[in-house]
Amino acid sequence: MSGTASPMAAGLPSALLFKALGDPTRRAIFEHLARDGEQTVHALTDRAGVSQPAVSKHLAMLKLAGLVQDRPQGRETHYRAQPDGLRPLIDWMALHGALWNASFDRLEDLLQRMDN
Repeated sequence: MSGTASPMAAGLPSALLFKALGDPTRRAIFEHLARDGEQTVHALTDRAGVSQPAVSKHLAMLKLAGLVQDRPQGRETHYRAQPDGLRPLIDWMALHGALWNASFDRLEDLLQRMDN
């Protein structure tokens, strides 16, 4: 799957996305790539505070979740953020935000009726 985004778009459950972002090291790696652009595994390891094998494992999970894309070049692999990979999270937040808003509206109506 080198040079491609992950199968997240192919319908894997968004639970994978939540799991990927639930780890603070993975989240920091993703945020770094989103903020600073494409980086090599070496550069990411220097900033991550963990070993290169650990960074590679975190990158594999981020790739599987559709959050990063890799690009091999010679002996190095470059990674870049895939912000569109956040779409399931955004959709989830919109759905649950709407549900909570509707619940709060019903609660407000109930409280107003109880006051009358």
